[in-house]
Amino acid sequence: MTKARLLRLSVVLVSIFMILLIIVYWDNVGTAHFYLHTSFSRPRSPGAIAAGEDWEALPDVDEFLAKLLSSSLKQNSSTPRKTEQLLVQGSNKPVVSNLEENVRGYDWSTHKDRNSLDQEKLQVERQRTLREFCANSSFTFPTKERSFDDIPNYELNHLIVDDRHGVIYCYVPKVACTNWKRVMIVLSESLLDQGVPYRNPLDIPREHVHNTSTHLTFNKFWRRYGKFSRHLMKIKLKKYTKFLFVRDPFVRLISAFRSKFELENEDFYRRFAIPMLKLYSNHTNLPTSVSEAFGAGLKVSFSDFIQYLLDPRTEKMAPFNEHWRQVYRLCHPCQIDYDFIGKLETLDEDAAYLLQLLKVDRLLRFPPSYRNRTASSWEDNWFAKIPLAWRQQLYKLYEADFVLFGYPKPENLLKD
Repeated sequence: MTKARLLRLSVVLVSIFMILLIIVYWDNVGTAHFYLHTSFSRPRSPGAIAAGEDWEALPDVDEFLAKLLSSSLKQNSSTPRKTEQLLVQGSNKPVVSNLEENVRGYDWSTHKDRNSLDQEKLQVERQRTLREFCANSSFTFPTKERSFDDIPNYELNHLIVDDRHGVIYCYVPKVACTNWKRVMIVLSESLLDQGVPYRNPLDIPREHVHNTSTHLTFNKFWRRYGKFSRHLMKIKLKKYTKFLFVRDPFVRLISAFRSKFELENEDFYRRFAIPMLKLYSNHTNLPTSVSEAFGAGLKVSFSDFIQYLLDPRTEKMAPFNEHWRQVYRLCHPCQIDYDFIGKLETLDEDAAYLLQLLKVDRLLRFPPSYRNRTASSWEDNWFAKIPLAWRQQLYKLYEADFVLFGYPKPENLLKD
């Protein structure tokens, strides 16, 4: 009887050990190989982590995993790292039509003549503003009070992880996310070109950039690691450098409208334009293809789009599409302590400073600015024909993004 019990105990222990090994060495680029060397991600030496420093708030399972991962990190510390080389950026650019050029607003200049900002103070101010309003009980918005454990896995699909450099990026559509995704692909070496990882972000085709299989996101953890997924997420959130980029919420809406409804987009026409045209413009018997609709002069108006956002039926049918979903719903800034908050309005300076802090500025440069020409000064023109009551409702819908990220309330749009 005693031998049988010992045998069963041995099988259980071996099984647990094998599960932990699988977690550590996932996809041949496991957490055991990440580098805790970024200058502002609260790095700790392997010895300090193994000693339990900075882990006292974690549950026992988290602490055990952290120590195991740190032990593995020690064993791999002697592995020589590749010599960092400054990459020469190629001159190739995505091919765009004149219409797309006008609507999307590509700008390939490097803006070297821009005055540099005091980035360190800027980051302190942005993070202070975010923390203060997250802690302010009088300022409320949906999902603010929930904990990280309360966030469903499918809402974590915008958190992209690079284990090689210990970086987590929450991407926000219409905020230079295409080029930031390219940067994450280069850093993580998650995509190969003829067997070799991409080195120049602009070499990566756009269709690969937005392919969900290209990126390791938090949403994929639960499928791979089951009940251990949340523990691993917490460890990474504790130790990795986390960043996001935002922009003025109303300008982002204008940009999303121009990109998805002024250009011929078959998917968005069928999923969103047809219902909008039927509900808010009283059109019937609409063409089945976007090219036919555009040829007949049938396009969604900005007024249709705003009505769609304000319509209570919209959210009842499905959550907002990511291109106009609020940032607080995409990136959960009150549940995740971001180390860096960038803004599209200061993209060039913020990007250069972030890559420097991540110590990867000698590996790559942020691609020449993808600067949408949707300027803040355009808001008056775009909203001129939108009723005041709608504008006020729209502000309440996006108020949290304005407040959390320090954007001024657009008083000129909210008063007669």
